[in-house]
Amino acid sequence: MEPATNPRHDGTRPARVTAAMVAARAGVSPATVSLVTSGKTAGRVSAENIAKVDRAVNELGYVVDSLGSSLARGRSNIVILVAPDVSNPFFARVIDGVREEIGAGFQLLLSVTEAGRTPTLEVVRNLLSLRPAGLLVDAPSADFLAGLPAAGPMVLLDTAGVESAMPSVNLDVAGGAVMLADHLADLGHTTVAYLDGTTGTDTFRVRREAFCRHARERGIDVVAQAETTIDVAAAADAFDTAWPQWRRMGVTAVVCSTDTHAYGVLQEARVARLSVPGELAVTGFDDLPYSAASSPALTTVRLQAAELGHAAGRQLLRLLAGEDLGATADGHSLMLASELVVRGSTAGSPHGRP
Repeated sequence: MEPATNPRHDGTRPARVTAAMVAARAGVSPATVSLVTSGKTAGRVSAENIAKVDRAVNELGYVVDSLGSSLARGRSNIVILVAPDVSNPFFARVIDGVREEIGAGFQLLLSVTEAGRTPTLEVVRNLLSLRPAGLLVDAPSADFLAGLPAAGPMVLLDTAGVESAMPSVNLDVAGGAVMLADHLADLGHTTVAYLDGTTGTDTFRVRREAFCRHARERGIDVVAQAETTIDVAAAADAFDTAWPQWRRMGVTAVVCSTDTHAYGVLQEARVARLSVPGELAVTGFDDLPYSAASSPALTTVRLQAAELGHAAGRQLLRLLAGEDLGATADGHSLMLASELVVRGSTAGSPHGRP
């Protein structure tokens, strides 16, 4: 028996270490191993046997098959977060919020995509074979939701521009875009360019259309648009290519759909020896941590990324508890306010009216 439960002499371990193997090594029953590895030892397992099991677990490299046991009960302890582009730094704070909210009782699984791409329905259907406890879908399109099979408890995040009866937590990106247009108009800008993201999600369309519409109402011409993936280098290259023409068109401000795009513009503006905001104002969207420390500090629309994750996690936990969100005081759809944060990349612009 002993050789069968020992690690191999070449340093590798058996393909799968079982609870029975741990029990044999520790000299206890498999039931005792289950109690120790599940943390249910109080008043049931002696300190001596706990130490024996812990030692055997470490020696054999035993990993508890929590997925298998939870599937036997009908669902796993997995929560899947489907996001259109997790390379976007914005999602790091969303993910942190979700993780903090759902706690240690659930494992968070991310559906990772290529930058600028939305996860395909085929990918999501494969993930659903894990029978997740719940699903969180960020920035879904109407077509994506229409093709999504019934998946149990589900909460949508950032559904700007998409109608759905599912519980959701949203960011007021349109309101933020309006505040940004007002800010630039109050500074006297009349000709601006817009640098967009290529994710193709409705939240980017909504913020772009809201800005352009309100800018026109305030007497601002959005004379040019460009788009790139959410990447500093790509944004810098796009600005470098477009700026000679934009300058001839009289552009005095570049409005970026994310802070990441704005970092690229600021970087290339320094290379081109452009004074920001003296010759060119630059704005972003998100208020990432680096935005307050960039040179100059970035004027941006603050979106509550961490709270988006927290609120979605809370909604999902309430669904898992069997609560009817539509019957509660706060309803099944939440909206998180945006905030305009004015910093050095627009402040003091010489384009202000007397």
